[in-house]
Amino acid sequence: MTDHTVAVAEPRPAAADGSAETTPAPRSRVRVVLGGIRAGIAAIPALLTDCAVLAFALWTLLYHAGLPLGLAPSLTLRIWLVAGSALAVLAVLARLGLRWWRRRAARGPAEVADPAIAERPEPASDDLDQPAPADPTDEAVSPSDPAASPTDEAVSPADPAAVPAEKAASPSDPAVSATDEAVNPAGSERDESSAEQVTQPGAGGESVDGGPDTGAAAAPAEPAAERAGRMGVAQRLWIALTLLVGTGAAIAAGLAGTPAGADISWWVPGSAGAVAAIGAVLLTWRTWRATPPTRPSAPAPTAWQSVYALLIAAVAAVASLYLARSTPDDIYYVGRSVWVAERDIVPLNDFLFSENVLPAMASQPPVASVEVLAGALARFLGIPAASAVWHVLLPTFAVLAVLALWRLVQRWAPRRPVLAFTVACAFLAFVCGPDAALGTFHLPRLYQGKGMFVSAVVPLMWLYLTRWFDDRSKRGLVLIVALSIAAIGLTTTAAIILPLLVGGAALMMLLVGRWKSALAAGVAVLAYPVGMVIGTQLVLGTSATEAAADANFYDAAHTYRRTFEVGIVGVIGGLALWCGPLLARRRTPALLAAGGALTLSVLLVPGVLEWLSAVTGISVVLWRVSWLFALPAMIGLLCTVWLPTRLRVVRALVGVVLAAAMVTSFVNYAIPMWDERSGVLVHQEPTWKIRPERQAIAQFIIDLDRPDGLVLAPASIMRTIPLMSSRPRVVLPRDFFLVEYDINSQFSQDRLLLTKFANGGPRVERPERDDVIAALERLDVGTICFYSQNRFALRTGERAGYTMVAERLAEPPVHPNAVTCMVRQ
Repeated sequence: MTDHTVAVAEPRPAAADGSAETTPAPRSRVRVVLGGIRAGIAAIPALLTDCAVLAFALWTLLYHAGLPLGLAPSLTLRIWLVAGSALAVLAVLARLGLRWWRRRAARGPAEVADPAIAERPEPASDDLDQPAPADPTDEAVSPSDPAASPTDEAVSPADPAAVPAEKAASPSDPAVSATDEAVNPAGSERDESSAEQVTQPGAGGESVDGGPDTGAAAAPAEPAAERAGRMGVAQRLWIALTLLVGTGAAIAAGLAGTPAGADISWWVPGSAGAVAAIGAVLLTWRTWRATPPTRPSAPAPTAWQSVYALLIAAVAAVASLYLARSTPDDIYYVGRSVWVAERDIVPLNDFLFSENVLPAMASQPPVASVEVLAGALARFLGIPAASAVWHVLLPTFAVLAVLALWRLVQRWAPRRPVLAFTVACAFLAFVCGPDAALGTFHLPRLYQGKGMFVSAVVPLMWLYLTRWFDDRSKRGLVLIVALSIAAIGLTTTAAIILPLLVGGAALMMLLVGRWKSALAAGVAVLAYPVGMVIGTQLVLGTSATEAAADANFYDAAHTYRRTFEVGIVGVIGGLALWCGPLLARRRTPALLAAGGALTLSVLLVPGVLEWLSAVTGISVVLWRVSWLFALPAMIGLLCTVWLPTRLRVVRALVGVVLAAAMVTSFVNYAIPMWDERSGVLVHQEPTWKIRPERQAIAQFIIDLDRPDGLVLAPASIMRTIPLMSSRPRVVLPRDFFLVEYDINSQFSQDRLLLTKFANGGPRVERPERDDVIAALERLDVGTICFYSQNRFALRTGERAGYTMVAERLAEPPVHPNAVTCMVRQ
């Protein structure tokens, strides 16, 4: 709900004719209108993200349905636009009709039974002290619902842990959770976000900390210091030991990759982290059992909080247009969109080395739909596919990714959500150096499906699971299913990460007896992604070789360092992993965060990833298991720690100091997103994510009047051409993909040799001229382009029967980027 209460019109005296005056006072009407506006603004982030999930899930379903039918992507796009618009209109009409029916059903019986009742002012619908009205469409627990059994209820009369709220909060109750006490490791809400918000409201109905005012009728909370004094000795030791072990694991993990910790075995942080994760699970499990559910389970975002999140999202969208990070993976992702835009065909086979003839790569079945959406959208709008990817989809994805992070932080943070969200955004912006850092998968690579998956789908999935376990509404389950469909539409990595993610969440729900909810969530999350990947493999099979699966493997230590970093940044990441769950909001958020931390901690124990690789046969992407943990959000929660003092200024100051210390560490000990060391260039205007000089040379080659056959050029240029056009077929788009076709085969060796020839280099590194000429003939190369200073390439081309047709001068004249092109006679 919003941070205001709806004013009720005062009863008017009867008019002369005996009729009652029901027109509300002007001031009350203004307050109602302003309250509605604030409520609408506060709901914008949720509306945008939920609608985007539903829309992209619908697109993915239509795309998958059209694959066996051979539908053109442009036709699928038009069906999607029409169907999506129609469903949106129907949803709005159904919502309005349902609201009208509820109001009529609520007023009708009262007016018939007792007309005097209708004159009584109704309580404010957004008063947090009043229960929310029943929703017949979204009600998860009903007398006829078999899922609402006593064993599966959050609060059940048969459950000894389900004590009344008054008893749970009474001074004589020893069951008050240890994690809700002095250091507040489990996210106690008896701080700025609860007790003092009731007794010290700010202006305009807002609390001093920006949370909603819960009303003056609530009883003042008990001082935290008195509650801390009643904490049992065993509970204090339990909390202290968990925090101590978790902190030690974080320090060891951060130092293990530095010269100072070169002698630290990964068994130290790996085993200590697992112990800390188990301790966090037990603490949060006890808190969930001992703490009665509340309604609402978390305060709704206020209007100004949503405006702040929207402003950050807008800044991210604009920045994404000016930041350019060219990655080798663009060959597949953007190249697939270019193919679809120019040919209006979904390539079910290889489209990089052949004209949709060779078998598709084993790691890339045609399951992902986002690249096809970009290509179809480009064809629909009449713009280049690269513009559709980088100028249309990328800023849209940036907005959605930022809002997804905000929604999770706002739901999980026990207090100061805006500060926690700011720290999380700072982590993504300033920790971006290594190739696998989460910051590199944000703005610089959101247009790649895997970037959107880790940046938006993962936080949204944790959010949706939290809401599902809190209220078990049918609408929440629908969103979980839609998000799982959207996830597999972004990347096949979803089929690996989602089982781990939902497995950690379901494990915690099983521990508290919610097995029906856990089972429903597991089926909702996994049914479509896993079924689609398995079905695709059975129908289409795999490529000729699966050697790529063993090309790279990162053990637990390297997996941690690739995502969590090393040094002080690695220590902060470790604290978020092994201590962060104790800081999340109590009950469901803390419980699910602990489940995610436990799952990842087990995977980081030495030997577990090796075993998983041997069992599944996937090695090259196993380092992505760290994506199951919402690391940026948990890092933000580190500044929400609570101290047992009545001084609000002290508590707020501690949070600000912690936030400032973390951001300072990111600035001083990491590489920011816009730094060239991150592979990112900042341009003066919106640009494609291609280095300008390479783009100019590639366009020069594309515009040539070329004969049939492959195009040979320096490696960097051959990686650029497929991003701009699918018409020229290059000799080697990317050497990494050759492992799919046997790196030792003639097919691969000829391409490697010719690329080395076109790159130029010292005399001792040149291939034999006869070998080059033979490879040119075997691969049917029609055009050769090379840097003009490569005289060996010019003489070899003439010897092989090629004639120079064009030469591009250097820009600037002193730069060695002049290019000469020769064609076969």
